[in-house]
Amino acid sequence: MWKVQLFKLNYDEKEAQAVKETVDSGWITMGEKTKEFETQFSLMLGNNVTSTAVSNGTAALHTALLGLGIQSGDEVIIPALTFVADINVVRLVGATPILADCDSYENWNISAKNIEKVITSRTKALILVHFAGYPCDMDEITALCKKYNITLIEDCAHAPGAKYKGKSCGIFGAYGCFSFFTNKNLSVGEGGMITTCDIKLEQQAKYFRSHGMTALTLDRHKGRAITYDVVQSGLNYRIDEMRSALGLIQLAKLERANNKRKELVQRYIKNLQDCKNISLPFLNIKDTEPSYHIFLILLHKNIDRVELIGKLKNDGIQSSIHYPAFKDFTAFKDIGLNSAPIAEDIAKRELTLPLYPTMTLSEVDLVCNSLKKALGE
Repeated sequence: MWKVQLFKLNYDEKEAQAVKETVDSGWITMGEKTKEFETQFSLMLGNNVTSTAVSNGTAALHTALLGLGIQSGDEVIIPALTFVADINVVRLVGATPILADCDSYENWNISAKNIEKVITSRTKALILVHFAGYPCDMDEITALCKKYNITLIEDCAHAPGAKYKGKSCGIFGAYGCFSFFTNKNLSVGEGGMITTCDIKLEQQAKYFRSHGMTALTLDRHKGRAITYDVVQSGLNYRIDEMRSALGLIQLAKLERANNKRKELVQRYIKNLQDCKNISLPFLNIKDTEPSYHIFLILLHKNIDRVELIGKLKNDGIQSSIHYPAFKDFTAFKDIGLNSAPIAEDIAKRELTLPLYPTMTLSEVDLVCNSLKKALGE
């Protein structure tokens, strides 16, 4: 159906072989492959960070809030432009989500100035998102969190391999939370990672991941433990060995894949920077190495987005939206969310074009030519 689809897996025979070897080993629940994945992920981030693999990115966010003791009566600031996972986990622990607007139409990340506008005496934590893989201004945001004694959680779902001033995203806050969903830069289908530089917070994450147990099934299988204690209530957010095996292969490919994404984004920008009916965000973000998770455009207000998506579809070009505004979802219509005018406007006019490491430059040109034709340019 699609000449160019929104996303394709960056897989080859290595992933298939890794899964086969894991199945053949006879051990498929969380075990040695997971430990290796955690170790290699920590080495990629550097700075003495520890990594705890979990079942998905939402589990990572939920575990972070639980590990920090966020509860009813607390307020947690989140970006107004992000996936629903961020608002869902805040509500699920009983806290109140407060929206921080995008910095500007040129930079869709949240900024210290817009975060500070919504801080109250009840603000206990901030979840930030490195949107589309472009790091936030971490100097200003970490200074703000320190000033107001707010705990920082980084949602790095878009940003594995991204860096701010040479330091990896995921090590600036109390916790970093990564997603390895199918369409992410590092893809295992379902999976996630919690990172921290605090040993106590690491232990909290591991307890919440596996029922609050002091020993894992693997420990008993290996003869390292006979029984176990349960020291707190926990959940089952464990990853399995097949996904960890996939993660190891994908992690080895990540740097090269992100560099290919960069090349494709540069081609998009070259082709589209003079289009009159769109604008391109994140063109002047300094001191960063993005991961180029998705390629975004902002349609001018006179463009009918639904009609445009239809024209692209007729040309075999798949597109998407990142993301609808929270206030447009049934679940959040009546909870009294504060307004975020820039994010709400962007949500009405944003369009995401295809981007993946195995995409070719000629496919980028095909997408751009189709878009220009549909826009009458």
